[in-house]
Amino acid sequence: MSGKHYKGQEVSCCIKYFIFGFNIIFWVRAFPRRSVFILPLRESGVLSNLSSITDLGGFDPVWLFLVVGGVMFILGFAGCIGALRENTFLLKFFSVFLGIIFFLELTAGVLAFVFKDWIKDQLNFFINNNIRAYRDDIDLQNLIDFTQEYWECCGAFGADDWNLNIYFNCTESNPSREKCGVPFSCCTKDPACIFLKTLTYFDIKLQRTYIHVKGCVPQFEKWLQDNLTVVAGIFIGIALLQIFGICLAQNLVSDIEAVRASW
Repeated sequence: MSGKHYKGQEVSCCIKYFIFGFNIIFWVRAFPRRSVFILPLRESGVLSNLSSITDLGGFDPVWLFLVVGGVMFILGFAGCIGALRENTFLLKFFSVFLGIIFFLELTAGVLAFVFKDWIKDQLNFFINNNIRAYRDDIDLQNLIDFTQEYWECCGAFGADDWNLNIYFNCTESNPSREKCGVPFSCCTKDPACIFLKTLTYFDIKLQRTYIHVKGCVPQFEKWLQDNLTVVAGIFIGIALLQIFGICLAQNLVSDIEAVRASW
C-alpha cells in the first residue's frame, strides 16, 4: 500500500512552489508599492484634481487605486500561503477570485467594444476638463504636456479645444498674455516653432504650420490601430496566465484532497 500511496497520491512540489513563487511577487509588491506611489500624488493634489474633473459624482480615484492594490494583496496572500501550507480553502478562494477577475476583464472588454462611442465621448469630456484645469496644478499640466508631446497632438480633437481654457481663449476680453495661444507641448519639432514660442510667448495658435493640428483622441485611436496586435497579445497573455493559475490551483487542491483521503 505504501508503494501505491507514493506513486499516485503525492502533492506535486513543482506545482506547489510554482504557485508560491508566482504569488509572492504580487503579495510583496501589490499594496506597499501602490501606497508609496499614491501618497505623494495624494499630497500634491493630483488625485484630488482628477476627482474634480471627471464625471464620477465626486468619486475619489485614490480609492480605486487602494481597492486594486488591496485585491492584489489579498489574492497574492491567498495563493502564496495556500500553496505553502497546502490550505485548500485559501487555494479555492484564490482560484475562484482569479476566475471572477478574469470574467470581469472579459466583460469589460466586450462592453468597451460595444460602447466604444460612449468611451470616446467620455475621453473627449475628460481631456476637455483637463484643458480647463491646465493651469490649476503643475503635475496635471506636466501630464497634459507629456501626452501632447508623446502623441504629437493638440487638444482633444484639435487646437481649437484650447479655447476652453481661460488663459488661452481668443475672446477680446481676455487680458492674458497667452491669449489665442496653445501650450508649448502643441509645438512641432520644427525649429521655427521654437523661435515663435520664444518671440511671441504662447501666441502661435494661428501659425498652423508649426503646431500639431490633430487631436489627442484621434491620435490615440490611430495608435491603437497601429499596435492592435501588441495590445491584443498583452491582454491574451494576461488571460492565459490567469487561466493557467486557476488550473494549477485546482490541480494542487485535487492532489491535497487525494492525499488526505488516503489517510
